[in-house]
Amino acid sequence: MNNNLIQNSIRFVLLMAIQILIFNNINFLGYINPYPYILFILLFPVNGNKNSLLLASFALGIFMDMFLNSGGVHTTACLVLAFVRPTLFKFSFGLSYEYQTVRIADKLSTERFSFILIAILIHHITLFFLEIFKFEFIFEILLRTICSTIFTLILSIIIIYLIKPNK
Repeated sequence: MNNNLIQNSIRFVLLMAIQILIFNNINFLGYINPYPYILFILLFPVNGNKNSLLLASFALGIFMDMFLNSGGVHTTACLVLAFVRPTLFKFSFGLSYEYQTVRIADKLSTERFSFILIAILIHHITLFFLEIFKFEFIFEILLRTICSTIFTLILSIIIIYLIKPNK
């Protein structure tokens, strides 16, 4: 089997298990919910098959919806993130993306930080907007998005550098 396929499968299962067993039980002040399971989408290989990414993102979201009984909001947010990911790469990395020399798990730079931050922000705004789905709660949507984005960003950076292979 392909080494990338095995690595992505293990990453999928581990991030899913950690999200379900640990992070789904965290809810600070009713506004902060960490969702580091989206690291699977962010760490998917740049030169990987786009259809595989969309299919894996759908599976990731549908499993989250099944465990959280959330009616498809995680699936939609994961698919939106997987769909806009190439655009985020072009925005954050420019020519490095076009030559496919981007590695998210390398040393944290402004490009990597901006990519992770914008990706998490897009996922969370989609998730919380669909979860609440009333315009009169726009301030609650924004508050939950900002608080959860900051917490998920910190956790994601910690997780990336904990699983980063040593050279």
